[in-house]
Amino acid sequence: MRAAVTAWWHRRTLHARLSLLVTGAVAVAVLVVAAVAFAAVAGIQRRQIQAQLAADAQAIAAQPDQWRAGTAPLPGGAGYEPDDQGGPKFGPPGAPGAPGAPGAHRRSRDLGARWQIIDADGNAVSDSASLPLTAGARQVLAGQRRSAQEQVNIAGDRYLMLTVPASGGGVVQVAISEAPGVHTLAQLGLLLAAGCAVGIAGAALLGRTVARAGLVPVQRLAEAVEDVAVTMDLTHPVPVHGVDEIARLGRSVNTMLGAIDASRRAQRALVEDAGHELRTPLTSIRTNVELLLAVDRRPELAHRLPPEERAKLLADLEAQVGELATLTTELVELAREETTREEAEPVELADVVTAAIERVRIRAPGLTFAADLAPGTVEGRPGELERMVVNVLDNAAKWSPSGGTVGIVLRPDGAGGCTLTVTDDGPGIDEADRPHVFDRFYRAVAARAMPGSGLGLAIVAQTAAQHGGTVAAAPNDPHGTVITIRLPVFSRGS
Repeated sequence: MRAAVTAWWHRRTLHARLSLLVTGAVAVAVLVVAAVAFAAVAGIQRRQIQAQLAADAQAIAAQPDQWRAGTAPLPGGAGYEPDDQGGPKFGPPGAPGAPGAPGAHRRSRDLGARWQIIDADGNAVSDSASLPLTAGARQVLAGQRRSAQEQVNIAGDRYLMLTVPASGGGVVQVAISEAPGVHTLAQLGLLLAAGCAVGIAGAALLGRTVARAGLVPVQRLAEAVEDVAVTMDLTHPVPVHGVDEIARLGRSVNTMLGAIDASRRAQRALVEDAGHELRTPLTSIRTNVELLLAVDRRPELAHRLPPEERAKLLADLEAQVGELATLTTELVELAREETTREEAEPVELADVVTAAIERVRIRAPGLTFAADLAPGTVEGRPGELERMVVNVLDNAAKWSPSGGTVGIVLRPDGAGGCTLTVTDDGPGIDEADRPHVFDRFYRAVAARAMPGSGLGLAIVAQTAAQHGGTVAAAPNDPHGTVITIRLPVFSRGS
């Protein structure tokens, strides 16, 4: 059942949900107010009846002898007759309520509809009314209780009856019909029910109006986003007005559109640059392959391609294919999003650098790798960090002369980070090229004769940035280059 209600709710539009919520909230409030009002009126009415019962019973119990003859009836009771002016007709002088009698200021109609006096033997000694002698009344008569308030049925009507001890012995019983109060409460209940129905209907209409007015900014925002989705134009931001939650959502959408536009521009630039860089090796490979195929198809031209030239051409093809494979791999690494298959974890950077040194040492056996590594833990992806260090070491090895030394130093910097420094004693980087060495596909004039794609240091810069770090290039004294990578150290509280 709950699942069905949840599914039904989720199928409603936001406009319908808001309307239902407003209607429900107002309906609950109206029903609670109506219930409290009904309970309050019922309580007040009951307290008034109880207070009247107590006052009437005490008035009779104080002077029961003056009421025992029954000549001062209660309104609606036995012996009640109107006087010439329509008021109650009192008993003889000396009777309660009669002029000059004790308590004459209290008229008999204030005492209620029914009352009677019971003597100590349990016999009714007044002829004003016939009230039942209940178990509670008997307990009061026996002195076991100070008073007894009960509901009794008399002639098919429900009465609230109070029994109290009378002065000189016996008890006094006074009863008031609850029918008028029940009728009044029934009328009040009908009025409250009608008011609740009108209030809930008005709340439903108001809820629709409020929902429609409140969702206008959301509708405008949705239309603007849909327009962007159709036109694919990310340069026009969504209009934002005000400082409320809808405006905040609009600003977030604009930020997202800006990030998507920047990502798309970066992808376009990467594709264009990659196409340009791939065209050169592919053209060279195609030319060499076509030459080999032409010689194979026309054997009479074989003398134009001596064996040594053919071997050189095949070696060149192998090198170009290898360069193309390297370029493709680096493009894939460069295009990889920050969210990769690897999970970030605490990594001992000294171990990563040691593993990278061992890999590069195999490819550059004629160089000396002097490492001075201090422990340093960073939070990152081990595979990406090792690839970053390998690229830096490969670049240093490529430019170092045979028998040269590549220095690797890892030290904490005392400012919440650790610094990896790689130095070589090669020719160095010209000052004009130094600001661009971390750009994609950038190759200095001196490097264009060397194998490479121009992506190695760009991958280094991207990986460092993804791990919250920085990378910089500087000249080495007296000659060579210094590549410095700084990464934040891992903190247990972070």
